[in-house]
Amino acid sequence: MVLAKAQPQRIGNFIVKENLTQNGKLAIIAVDTADQPLENINGTFVFNLNGFEQDLSFHDGVAVVKHPLASSTFVFFKHKNQESSVGKLYYIHKSDQALKPFKISGLLLLIIPGALLLAGYLFKRFLTVLVILAIIYGYFHYSKGLDLGKIIETIFAGIKGFL
Repeated sequence: MVLAKAQPQRIGNFIVKENLTQNGKLAIIAVDTADQPLENINGTFVFNLNGFEQDLSFHDGVAVVKHPLASSTFVFFKHKNQESSVGKLYYIHKSDQALKPFKISGLLLLIIPGALLLAGYLFKRFLTVLVILAIIYGYFHYSKGLDLGKIIETIFAGIKGFL
């Protein structure tokens, strides 16, 4: 008598590609941490696609989404295991010939708005300093006879004296 212990099948990571038949459908491929396909994954697994639950049938580690895409769109794929859940955001570009999925990193979703806010803050500070300098220059220009040409000559003289 041979006793065999079945390993539980779980999907801890996946990637999204276009289905091989190029029929406008997406294929979800179960992969390991090194993005190598797991061909031993077979069965039905529940995935959330933009909030809609779908039962996807995996055969040799690959499942095909039932509905084709009509146009380019963002899709959030989420799969929940017993231990954890895996979610990934993709932009799917649809052209006449093919679908091209582009994975969007969650870190980018933090860095881009942060960089824009920082640039806006720095620009605001720059404008404030520029306005204050313009007011000071205007005051000295009109009341004390300071000219921009004199300022530039003084700067160049200081540089020549430094060298």
